[in-house]
Amino acid sequence: MHAPDGFIDAPISAAAGLLAAGAIAVSLRGARRELDDTSRPGAAGVGAERTAPLAGLVAAFIFAVQMLNFPVAAGTSGHLLGGALAAILMGPYTGVLCVSVVLLMQAVLFADGGLTALGVNITTMAITTTLVAYALFRGLVKVLPRTRRSVTAASFVAALVSVPASAVVFTLLFAVGGTTDVSLGKVAGAMVGVHVLIGLGEAVITALTVGAVVAVRPDLVHGARGLRQKLKLRVGGELVDAPDTGVRPVPAAARSPRRVWIAGLVTSLVLAGFVSFYASADPDGLEKVATDHGIDEKAEEHAISDSPLADYGVKDVDDARLSGGLAGVIGVGVTVVAGTGVFWAVRRRRTEEEAEATSPAGTSV
Repeated sequence: MHAPDGFIDAPISAAAGLLAAGAIAVSLRGARRELDDTSRPGAAGVGAERTAPLAGLVAAFIFAVQMLNFPVAAGTSGHLLGGALAAILMGPYTGVLCVSVVLLMQAVLFADGGLTALGVNITTMAITTTLVAYALFRGLVKVLPRTRRSVTAASFVAALVSVPASAVVFTLLFAVGGTTDVSLGKVAGAMVGVHVLIGLGEAVITALTVGAVVAVRPDLVHGARGLRQKLKLRVGGELVDAPDTGVRPVPAAARSPRRVWIAGLVTSLVLAGFVSFYASADPDGLEKVATDHGIDEKAEEHAISDSPLADYGVKDVDDARLSGGLAGVIGVGVTVVAGTGVFWAVRRRRTEEEAEATSPAGTSV
């Protein structure tokens, strides 16, 4: 759903840019608390310094999976937006930043999504999906049994709803700032209809990813905080809670997430560098609707359309498989480095604030 330049006029694009900037500023402050990680049982002083690389990895994974367009209807494809996945794994504020980092890398390196439309894309793909998905996810986990299956099921529903919600927000922006005179009713129906189908793919990817992480390291999933299952014993053919012996195992949060990080990075590199070659070449939902309904009549060529990595290929590399694979690997590498750098800076600022608050100067009146 990367909108190019020219779909939305300058005033609304600027307004969306201001909204995106404000949301990012708020998210930077909120992410400091999420990345601090001290609210998780057993995490204080242990896991806090490791959350920045994990957040950078989530951004890189989203970048990689967004390269895997999947067919959803005749001549139409879809791809992961990632807001629900990032919010559930890292928290809503960090989730907004994760997806925003991905969108920025795509716009400035791969000419995917217009530069003047960056605010529009952050508003629709980062802010809307993250907030809608996380609000729905939290509501569901409150009423469902606190089990791993419930977390996975809630992530499926949250991701499913977040995609058509993003389509609705884009349609609203187009209604007030569209550059072409088209039937808004038809556009709205087409956008929501195709993105419900794309949402099913988003839901499957999100649920599978969250379920896989929850199964091995629930302490690394923000949305699964406090999820504990008592040991069960079979007595007389029935399962009962095991007695509390007073012996506490080493908290999962005290274990290094290095293996998870390495596995996630390798998976991202394989997806972007190899599997992406087999992705659907059909236009995605927004592209298809834009073509069918004339939204793209005033679309503008990307400002860096001749960049070395434009259209997810390496310039002057003739072999399509190699060109796309190298571009994907470069994209994952740049995103994980940029994302980790951003989150390290956010985390460090949190540490400095805590130091100032506890210093004699910080406590004086």
